[in-house]
Amino acid sequence: MLNGHGDDIYNYEGIRMNFSSNIYAHADLSGLEAHLCRHIDLVRSYPEPSPRSLEKMIAQRCGVSPDEVLVTSGATDAIYLIAQAFRFVHAVAPQQHLPSLTFKVFPPTFSEYEDACRVFGYKESDDAALCWLCNPNNPTGEVFPFSHIEELASKHALLVLDQSYEDYTLAPMLSAKTAVSMGNVLQIHSMTKQYAIPGLRLGYVVGASLLIRTLRTHFRPWSVNALAIEGAKYLLRLNPPLIPSLTAYLQETQRLRSFLSSLAGIGLPDTICPPSTPFFLCTIHPHTAAELKAYLVKEHGILIRDASNFRSLTPHHFRIATQSPEENDALVAAITQFLQQR
Repeated sequence: MLNGHGDDIYNYEGIRMNFSSNIYAHADLSGLEAHLCRHIDLVRSYPEPSPRSLEKMIAQRCGVSPDEVLVTSGATDAIYLIAQAFRFVHAVAPQQHLPSLTFKVFPPTFSEYEDACRVFGYKESDDAALCWLCNPNNPTGEVFPFSHIEELASKHALLVLDQSYEDYTLAPMLSAKTAVSMGNVLQIHSMTKQYAIPGLRLGYVVGASLLIRTLRTHFRPWSVNALAIEGAKYLLRLNPPLIPSLTAYLQETQRLRSFLSSLAGIGLPDTICPPSTPFFLCTIHPHTAAELKAYLVKEHGILIRDASNFRSLTPHHFRIATQSPEENDALVAAITQFLQQR
């Protein structure tokens, strides 16, 4: 597992504003918190070995069969489970005649795809059996069209489509029903990000029943805890909005990007293809992202994501996620001070 993921707030004291996590920071979770307090007695008993009751609720919401859904302890748990279960992809899609134990990713992207594959002995290859696509992509915010997803599915025995940030964009996303119908696509969803509950660890995978059945053979019993299951059921019943207005949130992102782009020394490397999400990459020159991060933490209690450990990026890359207008203004002012003092 890569050290240096976003939201490493546990390493610091006195953080007032957190731009390092892509998850929306101002969600109202008071209803969920009260509900979990009322059901704290669930910790006295084992949860379902496999959370089938929750899978049924998710399947109904997605318009698929319960046999086409598998709940996991977060999206990252799903990533490692997939890498473990499909070490021999040709057994699932023999018509492809592609070598097993090979994978393909598209950096810069979430590092756990590569880490999980290497743990289970895969090697990287352009004509790999197992292909991973993050859509919207982390850390760039890029959203890929359906035609690109179809092309990848036609070239690889198994395509894993990670849609963890699907609730952070207005761009069209591949539906669960379409993913199932494609036959060789596994779609990862993150309730962690959908409802801003990273501490509960909740995700699920949707795909053709044969693929989900293969995953179940490697599923660890009781891996999803009782409070997470109860919390997910509560959220699915009420479906509270994570972001009051995604349109306004994305407009604020463009305002923040405009202010940052006006600063000498700050670059927006994705200006040719602006991100469709509230998180995006920046560069700083001649200084490094690590220097900027250390300054912001020490002098302003502001945390950003040093993105230098994403493959294909440099020590000058950092990622930020839009916060409130007041916090965004404070970030721009703090970066301006950093640049003026150096």
